[in-house]
Amino acid sequence: MTSLAPDLAGSGPTPGEPAGPVVPARPADAAEPLESVETAELLGHAPRERRRPALSPSRANDFMQCPLLFRFRVIDKLPEPPSAAAARGTLVHSVLERLYDAPLGERTLAAAQAMLPGEWERLQEAEPRYAELFAGAAAGAAGSAGAGADPETPADGGVQSWLDGAGNLLGTYFTLEDPNRLEPAEREMFVETQLEDGPLLRGIVDRLDVAPNGAMRVVDYKTGKSPRPQYQGSALFQMRFYGLVLWRERGEIPKMLQLVYLGDGQVLRAEPQEADLLAVEEQVRTLWSTITQAARTGQWTPRRTPLCGWCAYQAVCPQFGGTPPEIPDGAVELALGIAPEAVAS
Repeated sequence: MTSLAPDLAGSGPTPGEPAGPVVPARPADAAEPLESVETAELLGHAPRERRRPALSPSRANDFMQCPLLFRFRVIDKLPEPPSAAAARGTLVHSVLERLYDAPLGERTLAAAQAMLPGEWERLQEAEPRYAELFAGAAAGAAGSAGAGADPETPADGGVQSWLDGAGNLLGTYFTLEDPNRLEPAEREMFVETQLEDGPLLRGIVDRLDVAPNGAMRVVDYKTGKSPRPQYQGSALFQMRFYGLVLWRERGEIPKMLQLVYLGDGQVLRAEPQEADLLAVEEQVRTLWSTITQAARTGQWTPRRTPLCGWCAYQAVCPQFGGTPPEIPDGAVELALGIAPEAVAS
């Protein structure tokens, strides 16, 4: 097994330290999404009914990256073009979830790869926009890829070559874990907890393993490559976020937080301590206070980072000469449960 397992437990923010922007080591990392609650709803992993406003690790990272990006996604709910990398990530997650439905001994690489076409069809039924990925690529196959083309989409528009890439990621998974020796307690688990005098937190845990002695291991799959050590903060924040939610809900700190990177076959592990999770809770509270202030004042300040080149909202971003749309009446309170301050006429 190829494994990278640094001790990440002491690398988080100190209590009260304001959250900073999350900048990846390379542009390709920007295409490795955290699974959002919205994606989970698409796949039936989370309830679709109207829920109370809450903060997920995906949206928290959005705000730390750029407050205006957070506004566009959470409040304006502006549509984004489908991403081949995000679609592939969702596909691989779906296969790894369903693989564990098979009996022990039948969870093979061949079985997992055989599931890809059917799962891809299912995902397209749930989200028809996924079909646009290859329709657009096929239309432009005769020419060269233009600016803004998704590098994860095969230049010839071939769905099979894209599925083969997903199959390679599954192959990497089988070099890291033997699913025939595992019986997850939960898969794609919807979790949430209400912080006292703070926000409601929610998210999706890819896999929860529970040992006979009750020790919990939180596992998250990433279809991209592992970040360099100086850029591990975003991934670690997500895992500690889940560790905090489970601790508050179950009364026990997870023994292990584990990130499995299928892009390069690396595994990052951390054993969280109470101080680590308390630090994350303080970071979340500070972040929510900043979000609350932005919601009340309407000051969603854009922040320019290397990720801007991957942003779908450049046309309406002041950093690129655009003008954000007017926020619909009631949208802030609906999305966040926060009433904006009245503007004097």
